[in-house]
Amino acid sequence: MPTRSPHPCFTALVVLDPLVAVLVARARPAGVTLAAAVMAADATANWIADWPLLRDDPTWLWVRHHHDAPAPPSPRLTGRMSMRADDGDMPPSSRAESFDRAAAQYAASRPSYPPLLFDAVEELANRRLAGARVADVGAGTGIATALLRGRDARVIAVEPGEAMAAECRRALPDVPVVRGDGNALPLADDSQDLITYAQSWQWTDPARSVPEALRVLRGDGAMAIWWNTTAFDVPWIRAQHERIARHCGTKPMPPVRPDDGEATRQAGLTGLRVARRQLRWTRVVSLDTHLANITSRSAFLVLSEPRRRAFVTDERRRLHEAHPDDTIEEAYLVDLLVATRP
Repeated sequence: MPTRSPHPCFTALVVLDPLVAVLVARARPAGVTLAAAVMAADATANWIADWPLLRDDPTWLWVRHHHDAPAPPSPRLTGRMSMRADDGDMPPSSRAESFDRAAAQYAASRPSYPPLLFDAVEELANRRLAGARVADVGAGTGIATALLRGRDARVIAVEPGEAMAAECRRALPDVPVVRGDGNALPLADDSQDLITYAQSWQWTDPARSVPEALRVLRGDGAMAIWWNTTAFDVPWIRAQHERIARHCGTKPMPPVRPDDGEATRQAGLTGLRVARRQLRWTRVVSLDTHLANITSRSAFLVLSEPRRRAFVTDERRRLHEAHPDDTIEEAYLVDLLVATRP
């Protein structure tokens, strides 16, 4: 039965089905024609109405609750590569869409991010995360989304992939998850304080994603873009990077990192006010987790199963010889760019 939303901008119709609840916004600010989302039939249906309204296309605004729930068509990813892509020359849409085939592996093995990263985001964006409205774009399985939520941000996850969105939903049942991508955000104008792109900016076309971000951000809002990048000063990591490139037919990343101006240009952020911060961190994982991590990259996911298996077999032997206890210390350099209006 219809229920009244607590938010003054909404009259909400909540359909309380055992599997899902559907929220439809009927009263909207000018310029927003429809907002709809499917979410778990739980408390989320009540508090999601307090979020800024989602944008027009209801096929993008789908939140997965059960595996057998039908899903709308996935948005196409057509962005060009930016400075952090290391997955070769296959079309970006093929690489990006490949993650859906390994969503559980991605969730279980991919590295997180250090607390200092979020301190730096707050500093460079000149905004506390606590209480801020944050859209995590290309959220994947919710690795960064969870950390933003842990900082008390009011976060919404935007993810194009069906299986990745489902993993995010399972991991973070109290966080809204909507289908969409950075080139055409399913979010209302002037609705967010911060938009984050953790390991995802390279899947966008900055000619489209920058104007979209500026449309969605409030006047004093910021974009925060970051990557866990390869620690090339660690010899075995550099050697592994080169083996991966040879096996996958990709071009190795140069060991010398671009300066701040070149990093801004390569990311397509020229014309914005950009600040950069680089943060080193490490984690210790099992050999199995390490191998699952590196083979969850899109360059591997587009390979045939025999080719993936061949690399894993050889790499397991190499790493076991170098690390007999089968524990691996992975080293990363987080490269953070925070962009605001000039």
